[in-house]
Amino acid sequence: MDQAKIDNMRSTLTKLEDIKNSQESIIDKINHVITDLFEHPDKELEKAMESAHQKSSDNVEAVSEAMEDFEMKINQLENQG
Repeated sequence: MDQAKIDNMRSTLTKLEDIKNSQESIIDKINHVITDLFEHPDKELEKAMESAHQKSSDNVEAVSEAMEDFEMKINQLENQG
């Protein structure tokens, strides 16, 4: 088992978690804008925010899946030692 490699991979996993959390924060901010649009409607901005929300949600899903796969690789390396 190469502990330095596993440590590096765990560091990468932490960065992926940070990316996921950032995307979730963006979704929260987009939701605030969408809520504000209930009081002051703007169809173009609403459409843009809905699109941004979908893209951010897709990013969260993609990063989450990548994290799961990467964590399985880490676990396999740890179990080989």
